[in-house]
Amino acid sequence: MSKLLLTGIDGNLGSEAARVLLTLADKEDLIFTGYSEEALATFAALGVETRRTDFNSYDGLEEAFAGADRLALISMPFIGKKRQNAQKNAVDAAKAAGVKQIIYTSLVNAGDETNPSVEKLDHIYTEEYIRSTGLDFIFLRNSQYAEAMITNYFTYVKGDGVLKNSQGDGKMAYISRKDCAKALAYALFRGAEYEYATLDINGARLMTISEFIEPGNQATGNHVSYLQITDEESYKVFDAMGVPRTTEGVFQKGSEAPFSSQGMVTFAQAIREGKMDTITSDFKELTGSDPITVRYMFEHYPDFQIGERHSKD
Repeated sequence: MSKLLLTGIDGNLGSEAARVLLTLADKEDLIFTGYSEEALATFAALGVETRRTDFNSYDGLEEAFAGADRLALISMPFIGKKRQNAQKNAVDAAKAAGVKQIIYTSLVNAGDETNPSVEKLDHIYTEEYIRSTGLDFIFLRNSQYAEAMITNYFTYVKGDGVLKNSQGDGKMAYISRKDCAKALAYALFRGAEYEYATLDINGARLMTISEFIEPGNQATGNHVSYLQITDEESYKVFDAMGVPRTTEGVFQKGSEAPFSSQGMVTFAQAIREGKMDTITSDFKELTGSDPITVRYMFEHYPDFQIGERHSKD
C-alpha cells in the first residue's frame, strides 16, 4: 500500500478528514502533519505517524514529507501572497521528497478569470503551480461550506431576523464541510484511480440564499427572511461584528464569522454574478455517498456550525 500523507490535521477540515481516513486505510500506511503538538499527539496515541509542519517556512518540509507517495494539501486559511508562498513551499517540498501525487482542496470555478472572488486567486495560482511541476494531481473544487451560512443564519435569529448579504438570487450548491472532508479522505485513499483530475465537490442541489433559509425555518421554527444589500453595506455589517477586512487583521476568539470580510463579500459577489452555480455528481462518484442535505444539517444544526478559526496565522 502507498504511504498517504494528510496535512492540516489540526484544522476543522483536516481533523475530520483524518477521522474518515482512519476508517479507510490502515494506520500503518498514514502520515499526519500539522503545527499543533496537541492535535498531533491525539493521533499519535492512535498509532498514526505524525510530523510537525509549518508551511510558512520551507525548512523541514522535505523531511516531513519523506516517504509519502500521495499527499493531501489543505489550502491555508489566509489570503494573498502569504498563502501562495506557503502552498508553494509545500508543493516544492513534496516534489523534492518524491511525492507522486498531490490532492489539493481548491474552490468551485477557480479557473474562471471572470470570477471576482479574491479566494479563487490563490486557488488557481496553486493549481497552476502544481501543474507546472509535472506532479500528478487531484483538484477538489469545493462549493461553499453550508456550515458558514447555518452559523450566519443563527446570527440573525439572535438579531432582527433578517439575514443580509449581497449575493442576491445567485445560486450555490452548498455542501457540508464534513462532506468536503470525506471527499478529501477518499481522494487520498483512491488517488491511484485518478490521474490529472479536477473534481467538483458540490452539495445536493443549487439554492439561492432565500431557498437555503426555508429548510432552516422549517426545522427550527424560526422566521428568518432575506434582504439583499450592497457589497459596501455588507462590509459595514461585518465591520460592526468586529470581522477584519483581510486575513492580516485580528480575529476575535469565538467569532461567528471566522473569515475575513474581503473574502466573504467578494464570494457573495461571485455567487450573485452566477460564478459559483456549479453542480455535478463528482462527490457521489468519489465517495459512493449522496451529499448531506441542507435540511438534514438544519435538523441537526448543533453538529453543523462553522466553529472557531484554528489557524494562528
